[in-house]
Amino acid sequence: MSASFSHDLLIVGQGLAGSVLAETALRRGLRVRLFDEPREGRASWVAAGLVNPVALRRTLLSWRAPELLPIAGAFYREAGLHLGREFWHPLPLVKVFPSAKEAGEWRVRMNDPEVGHYLSIETCTDPGLQRVDQPYGHGQVKRAAWVDVAGLLTAWRALWREQGILEERGVGPEDVRSIAGGADLFGHTAPLLVWCAGPFAALKGLVPVRGERLTVRLPGLGLGVLVHRGGFILPLGGDDYRVGSTYDWDDVWSGPTPAGRADLLRRLHKLLLHTPLEPAGVEAFQVLDHWSGVRPTASDRRPLLGRVAAHQAAFNGLGSKGVLLAPWCAQHLLDHLLDGKPLDPEVDLARFA
Repeated sequence: MSASFSHDLLIVGQGLAGSVLAETALRRGLRVRLFDEPREGRASWVAAGLVNPVALRRTLLSWRAPELLPIAGAFYREAGLHLGREFWHPLPLVKVFPSAKEAGEWRVRMNDPEVGHYLSIETCTDPGLQRVDQPYGHGQVKRAAWVDVAGLLTAWRALWREQGILEERGVGPEDVRSIAGGADLFGHTAPLLVWCAGPFAALKGLVPVRGERLTVRLPGLGLGVLVHRGGFILPLGGDDYRVGSTYDWDDVWSGPTPAGRADLLRRLHKLLLHTPLEPAGVEAFQVLDHWSGVRPTASDRRPLLGRVAAHQAAFNGLGSKGVLLAPWCAQHLLDHLLDGKPLDPEVDLARFA
């Protein structure tokens, strides 16, 4: 990049998209300046971080899963090595069948040449499953994992603040000044500025979706696998579990709601035998926290990447699959912006122009 600029890349937003883009750029040796102001409603900081190659509702292969999964695993493992802490946690995903029909459909899908590679009907021997109501049995999804997204973003934030890469400051379009061959933001210049504004962006095709989740304490459950049936239970260690998540397209900025809490507790009650609808006592069952965040989702459920001006671009639309999508998307966007490689039409935000 030209020495006439103070940086090679300016990034606005330190959610999952902005953080993964910044880390990818830094690994390429680019000079990065990152701007972020914490805001209520950001989904990245409360995300469950699930990585699942299968869309469980219809038992279909997630978009580009065979290509994206190894890229994501390598990216988060390398981040953990650099930061001195593990963030990528492979674990079995147990799909509980709600009916005999779905159990039969699962067996049929196991013969599919694409998705069948990730499916198993083997019985999981995890002792915690004895408390799970599963009259129709269960299947397993191979190569699932979860990423401690909040922990990863927090670790990066501390490191980048210490290194002078991150500036805690809000940015609006009015703050960006166009200069010859690039952009100027508060005196920092670069040939490229990328907006990673998540649900706060004004992009065509972007649909904000509110999601809620709980962290609960269930002493003695002993569950060591991710369990899914109309929602998920994710073991966090000890007696603590994450329960999620809801999807709401209306009134997305209302924050955690009593209705969302009740919905998640009903799911937990339905899935786990002898679990009350409300905590009956501290010793038996606790709700430790209740969070909500607004997911930046595209109307066609594909990422939104590309230029929005001559020297400005956007990285958005990761939705509920963001942990899996982000590393590939960051590479793909930088290949386009820096090397002139064409964007895949499926992710090019110009499709909504």
